[in-house]
Amino acid sequence: MLKKFFKVTALPPYVDLAIAILRVGMGFLMIPHGYQKLIKVLNGSYAFGDPLGLGEVPSLLLAIFAELFCSILLLLGLFTKPALAVLIFTMVVAVFVVNGGQGFDKMEKGLLFLIPYISLFIWGPGRYSIDYRLFGKRRRF
Repeated sequence: MLKKFFKVTALPPYVDLAIAILRVGMGFLMIPHGYQKLIKVLNGSYAFGDPLGLGEVPSLLLAIFAELFCSILLLLGLFTKPALAVLIFTMVVAVFVVNGGQGFDKMEKGLLFLIPYISLFIWGPGRYSIDYRLFGKRRRF
């Protein structure tokens, strides 16, 4: 089952190119958010929200893991679906727990990340990814 989860389906080249652009772009755009949090921790500041009741420090470290490290994996196309699962969870928490009920303007930024993450999770990493090289080339068409 795990092998099937990582399996990458070959799509038409123009679709794979579009997926690669979206994957790299979304990874690149989220990295600064995680990097800011990492610098904050390296400077000794651990003040952060606790939206799930885990504590400030664990919440901050999980946010760094998702926003920085999972975004790097997304950008590379390595373990893309697990990285996207973590990023999707993070954005769901940001949109609906942290900013839920505060109006669309507060939720919009998180939604602008969440929607492409869900789309990429459905399509997979595409042909131009490390996952494609590692986990096989199955033809859909």
